Amino acid sequence: MSMLFASFMFIGLFAVSIAHLMWAFGRTWPIRDEKLLAQTVAGFKDIERMPPRLASLAVAVATFTAGCFALALADHDSGGWLLNLAGFGFAAVFLARGIIGYTPWWAGLTPEPNFRLNDRRVYSPLCLFLGLGFLALIYLRLV
Repeated sequence: MSMLFASFMFIGLFAVSIAHLMWAFGRTWPIRDEKLLAQTVAGFKDIERMPPRLASLAVAVATFTAGCFALALADHDSGGWLLNLAGFGFAAVFLARGIIGYTPWWAGLTPEPNFRLNDRRVYSPLCLFLGLGFLALIYLRLV
């Protein structure tokens, strides 16, 4: 069961990582217009351009790393308590991002309509799923 959870988590995180890697190299996939892409994936008020490429590269590396940690957590015989601690860290980050996505504060910070729609339907639920997934993987390691 652990490997099934971890595999689904890795697939989602790998997809996010690839998208951010493409943006880090200046591609505007899946939307050709940079302004519309920035409004859709970043959503900050009056945004005109994508965030810095280095930020996209950092997110690409971080999400790929998180996916690898999810796979590592599925292996019950490796890593010990340090791996569990890292898993709690990833869970906290993803749960925090998922919860923040539903707050009025975040809605005020990211008012672009395309982002708001995607954040409520995709981005925040995915983060909540990933955070709970990390907690489930740790739980399954401990029982």
